[in-house]
Amino acid sequence: MYALRFNRVLAVAPLLALTACATAPSHINNICSVFDQRDGWFNNWQSAAYRTERKYGVPVPVLMATVRKESGFKGNARPPRTKLLGFIPWKRQSSAYGYSQALDGTWTQYKMESGNWGARRSSFADAVDFVGWYHSKTADTYGVAKNDTYRLYLAYYLGWNGFKRGNWPASVQSYAKATDDMARKYAGQLQGCGG
Repeated sequence: MYALRFNRVLAVAPLLALTACATAPSHINNICSVFDQRDGWFNNWQSAAYRTERKYGVPVPVLMATVRKESGFKGNARPPRTKLLGFIPWKRQSSAYGYSQALDGTWTQYKMESGNWGARRSSFADAVDFVGWYHSKTADTYGVAKNDTYRLYLAYYLGWNGFKRGNWPASVQSYAKATDDMARKYAGQLQGCGG
């Protein structure tokens, strides 16, 4: 009897391991689908996003559009490696990592200022809290409205010093516009999924 139970556990364990390692939701352009796909015993993304909204005043669609643009909701996202001699994988372009693509130095600053010392960039709850913290600091420092996805994303992508300079490259403005469009789309979708 014990051997039979043990064999069942062994048969189910690989499935659980694969499910636990599941990557990004497959329908990332629909916020209702993103929240539905990541519910249950997974980290509850919807409650983490709303908790961050209450804490920092940055709307859920802005938070989620930022994470979508940065990582496509992949917890282990990293920038590609550069190539040495055109074919040997070499260093990464930056230290960006996780859902929020936060850089090492900014992540350390966030942990210090927020007191969230155990925060991990591969944790959605921690990453969305980071995005809320960053956008809130941008709003407080530069007078950007907390629902102005376009300008918040410009500051997020360029960093505060790059944003302050004001000479934003057209390509970055295009990314910010796409993120703003996605936030607007997410806001409309949220009304239909009980958000």
